[in-house]
Amino acid sequence: MKKAIIICMAILLVVNTGVYAKSFPKRNITAVVVWGAGGGTDTCNRIIHAEMSKVLGVNVNVINKTGGVAGSVGMSYAYSKPHDGYTLCGLSESNVTAGVQGGWDKKFDVWDTFIVGGSPDVISVTPDTPYKTLKDLIEAAKKSPNSIKAAASGAGSIHHLNLLAVENGSGADFNFIPYKGSAPSQNAAMTGEVQVVVTSLAEQQQLLRGGKLRALGMLIPGSFDVEGLGTIPSSFDSYPGLSKYLPISQAIGFAVPADAPADAKKVLVDAFKKAMATDKVKTWAKENYYLLSGKTGAESKAVFDALESNFAWTLWELKAATVNPADLGIPKP
Repeated sequence: MKKAIIICMAILLVVNTGVYAKSFPKRNITAVVVWGAGGGTDTCNRIIHAEMSKVLGVNVNVINKTGGVAGSVGMSYAYSKPHDGYTLCGLSESNVTAGVQGGWDKKFDVWDTFIVGGSPDVISVTPDTPYKTLKDLIEAAKKSPNSIKAAASGAGSIHHLNLLAVENGSGADFNFIPYKGSAPSQNAAMTGEVQVVVTSLAEQQQLLRGGKLRALGMLIPGSFDVEGLGTIPSSFDSYPGLSKYLPISQAIGFAVPADAPADAKKVLVDAFKKAMATDKVKTWAKENYYLLSGKTGAESKAVFDALESNFAWTLWELKAATVNPADLGIPKP
């Protein structure tokens, strides 16, 4: 008799567990992208959520809520919704600076993040400069400190941090000129206003193919093959010391409030991993020069914790932050 009761209870547990797992999602999900339509974060979210929808059996509708400081309007909007798993936040590594720039009053760990990936940074020069290799450029920057002008988007951006890492890892000393974004930085390099530019390969690839910029090195451990251009070598090949400071990579994806129900997050993680494994996502990444990640949970938290610490304290030291990172509980890197 006892054995029969135990068997019945086990069957009920299995059935109930199945029903519970299927209780989410019961309706469509909204993904609030904090950056503009057509940008990298928006595109990544639309690609991954289209594939996740097929797994979840409901639509994941992507909307854009831009503005504020470092995407703070969109983050605040998404975070203000019920923490039930039905509102996601499409974001990137740049959003970790919202707190120290006064647009967000929380540490970034209020989110559980899902990293689709990002496009690696490349250091390039104006074609008519005498620098044919990375070694040519670095040694010239060592010989004449602060004389070679370099653009890398705005102060404290991921591209600026990569430029700083190149300096720290190689001993070079560039004259950093901040610009309001990657496009103006690249334009400055094309016109000769600056001689060096650091932005992502996805952003530079058409300019490189067109001969408007000359790539000297990828800021990741490995080389990168670009169709119609050939192989761009790793900067690490010439300067192994860069490995102490690089790579600092983009982390584009989405997030759900960390205190959302565990069952909902589990379903989202499963759908995300299945979506990341699809040919559509892999093909899109290859064609657009993105390196896929797929990190979730503790792995993605470690990535964003490191990014937040690095970005926040760099901005503070550059006097570009309005809030002391220590006041938000952000540890020094």
